[in-house]
Amino acid sequence: QVQLVESGGGLVQAGGSLRLSCVASGSIFSIAVMGWHRQAPGKQRDLVALITTQGTTTYADSVKGRFTISRDDAKNTVYLQMNSLKPEDTAVYYCYVIQLGRTYWGQGTQVTVSS
Repeated sequence: QVQLVESGGGLVQAGGSLRLSCVASGSIFSIAVMGWHRQAPGKQRDLVALITTQGTTTYADSVKGRFTISRDDAKNTVYLQMNSLKPEDTAVYYCYVIQLGRTYWGQGTQVTVSS
């Protein structure tokens, strides 16, 4: 089993920045993909960004140029640097990892952007 703990969420004004962190622990062997999804009230959970072992990144169009994902495999940690935040970025952000074909999810961290 893999456990994920997110941190760094909170309340910020539009135009501000936040940095989310997610630490993986437990039976870590080879995490192929690390990433973030988000879910706003009444909406489905959507991909925000992901990063592979090789460092290849993918971003949702809505966050390109504003968010940056990175990972530190020595610390089993994935980060999401969020700049130029907008009210529409308000959501619960969920960390996830894929290891040996199985997906693990964190509990989520709330990000609220006020206008």
